[in-house]
Amino acid sequence: MSRTRHLRALLDAYTPGDEREAGFRDELRALLETGEPAFERAHYAPGHFTASAFVVSPDERELLLILHGKLGRWLQPGGHVEPGDADVVAAARRELREEVGLDEVALLGDGLFDVDVHTIPASARAPEHRHFDVRFLFRAASREVVAGDDARAARWVPVRAAHQALDAKTGDLPSDESVMRAVRRLAAR
Repeated sequence: MSRTRHLRALLDAYTPGDEREAGFRDELRALLETGEPAFERAHYAPGHFTASAFVVSPDERELLLILHGKLGRWLQPGGHVEPGDADVVAAARRELREEVGLDEVALLGDGLFDVDVHTIPASARAPEHRHFDVRFLFRAASREVVAGDDARAARWVPVRAAHQALDAKTGDLPSDESVMRAVRRLAAR
């Protein structure tokens, strides 16, 4: 199955948590109409697909976050879809290996955990564009992680207390609203 058909099936099966997420899903579907070029890092207008992994500990009580090297915020591991990735799930798994050294993870559920669209500021290498992020939920077989590519640090955060530690503006672990949305979803499981 092509990456385009695979992602279309995931988006068709996905039930958004609220109207904002439904809007993100609609934006992802619209981008998907451009076909395979939308998976390429250099597809800047309006942007390209990325894949992320929310990872819970073996007992599912903690969430793994990385301190993103460029953004300086605690986020889930994830990144660009590479040409060798069979699909977006494979891209999320590869990002886990690169960013935190996790190989043994089990996909929880049979599809998407979350979707998000966010703006990436212009840099010396790329103009401002958007990341159309598809996010999966995994359970790690081990708590052993090592910060790697794009991660200054990696940390397990208790899901039940994450809303106190993670705050986009005032928390000791600065994050963003999309991570908080995932934390709320995890806490409600």
